[in-house]
Amino acid sequence: MTTTTLAVLVPLLPFLGAIAGLLLGRTAPGFVRPLAVLPTLASVVLAATVAARQGGDRALDAATELTPTGSVPIELALHIDGFAALTAVLVGVVASCVQIYSTGYLRDDPRYPSYAALVSLFTSAMLLVVYSGDLMVLLVGWEVMGICSYFLVGHYWETPEARAASLKAFLVTKLGDVPFLIGLFALAADAGSFRITRVLGAVANGGIEHPTLIALLLLAGVAGKSAQFPLHTWLPDAMAGPTPVSALIHAATMVAAGVYFVARLLPLFEASQAAMIVLAVMAAVTMAGSALAALAQDDIKRVLAYSTIGQLGYMTGALAVADRGAAVFHLLSHGAFKALLFLAAGVIIHAAGTNSLAAMSRMSRLRDRVPDAYWTMTVALLALAAIPPFSGFFSKEAVLGVAEHVVTGHTEHTPAAAGWIVLLAGLVTALLTAAYATRLWLLAFRGHGADAPDHGRQPLTMTAVLWVLAVPSIALGGLAFRTLPDWFDGHDLTPTLTTSVLGTGVALIGGIVTYAAWRHTTAAAARVPLGAVAAHPEGDAGQVEAEAIATHKPAYGDVAYAPDPADPGRLLLGPLHRHAAVGFHLDAVYSALFVRPVRAGASLVAFLDREVVETYVRGAGALPRWLGAAVRRAQTGNVQTYVSALLAGTVVLAVAVVLVATGA
Repeated sequence: MTTTTLAVLVPLLPFLGAIAGLLLGRTAPGFVRPLAVLPTLASVVLAATVAARQGGDRALDAATELTPTGSVPIELALHIDGFAALTAVLVGVVASCVQIYSTGYLRDDPRYPSYAALVSLFTSAMLLVVYSGDLMVLLVGWEVMGICSYFLVGHYWETPEARAASLKAFLVTKLGDVPFLIGLFALAADAGSFRITRVLGAVANGGIEHPTLIALLLLAGVAGKSAQFPLHTWLPDAMAGPTPVSALIHAATMVAAGVYFVARLLPLFEASQAAMIVLAVMAAVTMAGSALAALAQDDIKRVLAYSTIGQLGYMTGALAVADRGAAVFHLLSHGAFKALLFLAAGVIIHAAGTNSLAAMSRMSRLRDRVPDAYWTMTVALLALAAIPPFSGFFSKEAVLGVAEHVVTGHTEHTPAAAGWIVLLAGLVTALLTAAYATRLWLLAFRGHGADAPDHGRQPLTMTAVLWVLAVPSIALGGLAFRTLPDWFDGHDLTPTLTTSVLGTGVALIGGIVTYAAWRHTTAAAARVPLGAVAAHPEGDAGQVEAEAIATHKPAYGDVAYAPDPADPGRLLLGPLHRHAAVGFHLDAVYSALFVRPVRAGASLVAFLDREVVETYVRGAGALPRWLGAAVRRAQTGNVQTYVSALLAGTVVLAVAVVLVATGA
């Protein structure tokens, strides 16, 4: 079987699995789980085979015209280079882990068939984005992911939080997709094609007339899809969905699509220094702001959500200094340890008996109760904090290293300002990342919250997946930086001494200072329960999560606490804490700038429609109604009255005729 055929089957198999799962979900429920897992596993095998055959050599290109358009053609095209081949393997691995994990996590969920089918469709759409060689076909996968995220985030649609989060995710990403679509059309008009290879050829030959405008329009869509400032606010709220969905969105689909898109078309962005500066500023604000917000969150999934936003900022920062190798390297390593973090959080949520938005202040002595989650999450947090030799160290240092090269003048075509912005923001974020990672570990595993009932051992399908993802979280970075340059245009990914020392040093400082703050606050205060703990009936993690969200209570009972004085984040952030906890009020700003004016305009339109337009309509109907009433009063049914009126009318007419004749 040819490599092209195998590549076509990679996104096709999950798509067919999704269709079959939807059709057989009610009539043959026993086939739902195999149809969710097996096509995705087969897709992983095929993606790995395609990657092995591609081998980092010349890109594989194949195309057939979809339909004659009369102008810019649209083609079913493949463009598989080293970046695409490895990214597809990551997507397949994470999606397979999520599907296997979900068979245990949502084993009693009545909507599991539709959930599993949507996850498969989500996976297929991302694989289409990865392999596509035509921008319009890529756009199809791009938009299918958007609608899948809407349904999956709103899986627990009975709860107002899930409904609001799904709607917000859809609208905010669509806000970015409008200029993104305009940018795609403008790009194709200049290049004369939607084919990625021809677009890049036009960029190289100077055939793009407005590179800055097009790049900025495309960046709006990237900011929405990859949750970058200022369109990142949807991602923390999306934690109202099932935890496996969060793992899929954050690690391998949706938010990774924007970064991957810029990596695909990086020469276009390099053609505009203004666009590169904007990308660098966007990355820097995203990195630092999200890290501060993560340090102030009490919910474990919101911490991880802001963490994802910050790590995506590292990727866009690498792209801002024109190195897609470092960006995709961090995309790969981040995909492994972030999927592990979310899936381990799902185990913790079940063990702690808290809800989907799991407050760390309620957790107690989880280390002994969930040893699998404890050890694997420790590995993932070390990778997140970029502590050597874990994978996050090598990929994050690759980003800082290329920024240093720009600063020191080793790169000619990238603005030095972009290098300084990314380097300084990256070091500050490394400090804050280690701080919130340490805080999460301390509060989740060494906290002093109420004791939740023991829900028993987690299903093997959940715990086994954690150990599978722990392997690349440990080993991927050390192996990859030696072998990946051949796949990534030959770019050297070896950590540099200066940034390695600086990055690791600030990370250690952040961790140590946070631990010291935790010791200080723990010694100064103790948690006091205000209510008794009631046991929650046994149930699977998804059911516990859904019930807890619906009741707005911890799933193990109605327990109230005073504000947690043992939170080191409060001590470290000081007066900044309350602002960081609400995302620096960006939602309030959007409400003031957009939501309230739109509602005020809608109220004005409703008033004008009711009081002006309807007044004319009512007036137009009132006159005939009055005339009808007058005529109705004249119809008495009395014959004498009618004869009298007739005689009177005759006399009047006769007099009128005489007067007219006399006057004539």
